[in-house]
Amino acid sequence: MGKVKVAVATKGSKGVGDEVSDFFAKAETFTLATIEGKRAHIEVIKNPAANLPRGRGRAVVQMLKDNSVDTVVASEFGLGSSALLEHYKINQIVVKAGTRVGDVIRDKLYKKRRVIHIAMFEIACILLLSGIAFRLIILA
Repeated sequence: MGKVKVAVATKGSKGVGDEVSDFFAKAETFTLATIEGKRAHIEVIKNPAANLPRGRGRAVVQMLKDNSVDTVVASEFGLGSSALLEHYKINQIVVKAGTRVGDVIRDKLYKKRRVIHIAMFEIACILLLSGIAFRLIILA
């Protein structure tokens, strides 16, 4: 699997020790996690739209798109933000506000990748039992 860039709407600047914000577009910061294999590079950026009276969602989605984000994690997404994220093909994951960023990355992302590997293994076993020739490449 290739590189994945995840943005978590967060309350402060503590990185993986921070908590998921109550709202997506009003989040004080975004913790960006660039995940490649078993390594993650963490960066915290301020939300420039947090205090705007209107148009926060649009501004935040544009900022995340400009940062090449693949997946966004928040406790709540507004309708406009959600539609824009879907338009740009940015995945959305909803988690409980206050969840630690490190837990989100570990539980929601690494486990998801593990499930994909297990599913691929199960498919390979079915093919093997069926007598179908195949070539299995396992990526760690």
